[in-house]
Amino acid sequence: MQTSDPKYNNDSILVENYINGDESSLDKLIQKHKSRIYNFIFSKVLNRDIAEDIFQDTFIKVIKTLKRGFYNEEGKFLPWIMRIAHNLVIDHFRRSNRIPKFENNSEYDIFQNLSDSSLNAEKSIIKNQVSTDLQHLVDELPDDQKDVVIMRLYRDMSFKEIAENTGVSINTALGRMRYAIINLRKMINDNQIILSH
Repeated sequence: MQTSDPKYNNDSILVENYINGDESSLDKLIQKHKSRIYNFIFSKVLNRDIAEDIFQDTFIKVIKTLKRGFYNEEGKFLPWIMRIAHNLVIDHFRRSNRIPKFENNSEYDIFQNLSDSSLNAEKSIIKNQVSTDLQHLVDELPDDQKDVVIMRLYRDMSFKEIAENTGVSINTALGRMRYAIINLRKMINDNQIILSH
């Protein structure tokens, strides 16, 4: 019987074998996807030691999830593990309080590279924020919106990349950014934060 996606089906077999006690299947999965996962992590943290730690933590979480029987991704192993790695990268930035620092000058716009024209009108709303205030506001966003903002600001990821890394459509990623802008604008007003113009 032919399969529509041999890559995923092969992963599914290896996962099933590992759950059934074949430890070598996990080694095969790690070797198969190691480069892609590690390179993704390193591209975000830009530090080999940190990337290695997060890579190890990713597979520790994978092992725990598989052993507890909580894996239900129906063979989509790589997107699942990439989401785990992405979430651990975000956790790393949160723990180290490395919300992006923004210079308070007229040349810097945190949404200066947004390609979606419908967002252009919102650019001036969140511009030249005092660093501390902006950190607190971003941290108060719902997790799905916060993740999109952080990915956009940290690595200048495209919405296509954000969609791939969060497992949603591009339209959903754009929608989350729009809602983040709306929420940030509301929080700016509620907190009476003075914007620079």
